[in-house]
Amino acid sequence: MRSRLTTTRALVGALVLVAVAVAFVVWARRDDAGAELPADVGVVEYVVDGDTIDIAIGGREERVRLIGINTPETHVDNGPPECYGPEAAAFTRSLLPEGTEVRLTRDAVGRDDYGRLLAYVYRRDDDLFVNDAIIATGYARPLTIAPNDAYRTQFVAAATAAEASDLGLWGACGG
Repeated sequence: MRSRLTTTRALVGALVLVAVAVAFVVWARRDDAGAELPADVGVVEYVVDGDTIDIAIGGREERVRLIGINTPETHVDNGPPECYGPEAAAFTRSLLPEGTEVRLTRDAVGRDDYGRLLAYVYRRDDDLFVNDAIIATGYARPLTIAPNDAYRTQFVAAATAAEASDLGLWGACGG
């Protein structure tokens, strides 16, 4: 009888721990308004530069590198920013102000050598494909690193059109 009581207490204790853990996960997946966020949705906390953002996702902070594009650098050791770097960062900031919900999709390789998440980023409210918008408006060049190349053709076409129209860096920096 005593062992059955001990077993029952242990089972109840384990169930309580599981319930608390589930409640915490559900709470952590909610946005500020209390609505539950899907696992692939995060909230922009900071735009680092034209192709890198910091987001809160799944109860943690992550640095995200946008796949397939390369904007000019804003932070250069012992030198000025690259041509159109500040403009590219400002454009990304205008697309993704702090608090913007974004949906991430991944490709074959999930992180780069710096530990950043690699992702295609979509603004959640209107499904704007951010990577494509940045390159199509002339703020980035295509950067294909296999096997993360699902949108290679689309990005090259967008950059070619931006270059032909002298948009952004193509007109300001001589290509």
